Amino acid sequence: MLNLVRETVVSYAFIERNFNLVKRYLSWEILFFSYSIVNALTIGLIMVGRGTSDDVLYLVIGALVWGFLSVMMREVSDAITWERWEGTIEYTFMAPIHRITHLVGSCLFAILYGLLRTGLVLAIMPHFFGEYIDLGRANWLTMGITVAVSSLSFIGIGLMAAIFPLLSPEKGQAATGIIQSLLLLVSGIYYEIEVLPEWLQPLSWISPATYTLKSIRAAMLENASVASQAGNLLLLLIIGIVLIPVGFWVFHVGEKYAKRVGRLKRSG
Repeated sequence: MLNLVRETVVSYAFIERNFNLVKRYLSWEILFFSYSIVNALTIGLIMVGRGTSDDVLYLVIGALVWGFLSVMMREVSDAITWERWEGTIEYTFMAPIHRITHLVGSCLFAILYGLLRTGLVLAIMPHFFGEYIDLGRANWLTMGITVAVSSLSFIGIGLMAAIFPLLSPEKGQAATGIIQSLLLLVSGIYYEIEVLPEWLQPLSWISPATYTLKSIRAAMLENASVASQAGNLLLLLIIGIVLIPVGFWVFHVGEKYAKRVGRLKRSG
């Protein structure tokens, strides 16, 4: 019991540390937040004057959901990148804590930070789109459950992506971006997956973003209930249950390799 309390406190310490890093680089965070707003605006404005309010909201939802999911993936990877550049990664790995405690803290921070950023962008959108953004018919319970369940899958993907900056401080973060781009292509973020070439469409079936978007769009555009989205939510839960232990295992293998070949000695 005491060990569980200790590990919980240590996990919180990593959450607090990462928020302190956000404060340290606050000017950059404001810049990235501004980019999130501009990106959602740019995507949504494509349909203003050309389609209905549902068409505009369809695109805005895609931009917001993708922003949230990509932040979760990137923040787990960024936690490793920051430690590589600051030269503290070896000290963290030598600390008397379980690796899962370290990674859980980073993952929880990614979820909280992603929710904060996405919530702020969502609150700002009606001021730009006016009557095109109608949030009164949204089923917030369905949205909340979908976000919670889908977070599991993207944390697992983020853990796997985190091995790239672990192995290469110079180019590892770019590799994380490539994974994000592949998911962006096949998950129907800004279009229906049916428009993809037939040979690409099977990849959308294994992407958790596909089911996340379907359920959140149904909740916001059709006031869909949790029961009506049970199929998507079950698939998201199964994918998350599979990806999280796989993500921890992949990171463990990457860490052992990095230590064996001396990759952790390079920082900055």
